[in-house]
Amino acid sequence: MDPRDIHIPVLLERCLELLAPALERDGAVYVDGTLGMGGHAEAVLSRHPNAVLVGMDRDTQALELAGARLAPFGDRVHLVHTVYDGIRAALDQAEIARADGILYDLGVSSLQLDEADRGFAYAQDAPLDMRMDQSAGRTAADVVATYGEGDLRRIFERYGEEKLAGRYARAIVAARQNGPIARSGDLVDILQGATPAALKNAGHPAKRVFQALRIEVNGELEALERAIPAALDALAVGGRLVVMSYQSLEDRFIKRLFAEATASSAPPGLPVELPEHQPRFRLLVRGAERAGEAEAQANPRALPVRLRAIERIREDR
Repeated sequence: MDPRDIHIPVLLERCLELLAPALERDGAVYVDGTLGMGGHAEAVLSRHPNAVLVGMDRDTQALELAGARLAPFGDRVHLVHTVYDGIRAALDQAEIARADGILYDLGVSSLQLDEADRGFAYAQDAPLDMRMDQSAGRTAADVVATYGEGDLRRIFERYGEEKLAGRYARAIVAARQNGPIARSGDLVDILQGATPAALKNAGHPAKRVFQALRIEVNGELEALERAIPAALDALAVGGRLVVMSYQSLEDRFIKRLFAEATASSAPPGLPVELPEHQPRFRLLVRGAERAGEAEAQANPRALPVRLRAIERIREDR
């Protein structure tokens, strides 16, 4: 399997443009917190021959594919099997103090979507797994089998923003009395059966539920809540963090953290802002950038992306 044949890196040129000023220094450290199949990492290492990579991913299959792809870069590559909130430990493992450029390309990867037996895609019948790291943890089938109606409703509402959360939770609890819900096709049938006829043409009923289950199984939002502060702390002065998200829950959280990081800490009413109260970071883009029409047509998975970027401008005091 050649990753180049199945994966088009999202917003590649824009990411390279934003990261470039931080990676031009000798020995610059680039952290790819969601390495995937290594598309962004390969481009960064090719464009910045003096940079080194710390590549992180929880998916062992992705690490194997990316490792083969990045092998020509030799000892400039350090790969770490970890969730994206493990940036500090990953840097320590590589004996690196600070990072100059960091990229998080959040959400489910092309590899995970395209491998039918991973259970991420509601359009393909497969074991109801959804683990990004298949070596550990509970599966989506475990969640569907063991969570009470209230907990299922909660995750569908919180992580999927699903208006029919209660209806779908009741349907799942009722259906599992007749036997385990072990395959994605079984779950899709249950959700379709529970969807009112008037709403059957308002998008696939499984989309938001599958998103919610994936987030719950992989603890994605909890990891993100730890990952972004850890990444900001790991940046050297002049270092840049680029984050691409694909759902509103993630983007709202990133927007809030970036706003806090770029705000003055001066007490209200202080006539002069003292140096220790000045912001530690500055925003590099206004709002959230989206993929252009040409890229969205060439790579449909870029359509929902929201890109935000930030730069450290001073050390903590």
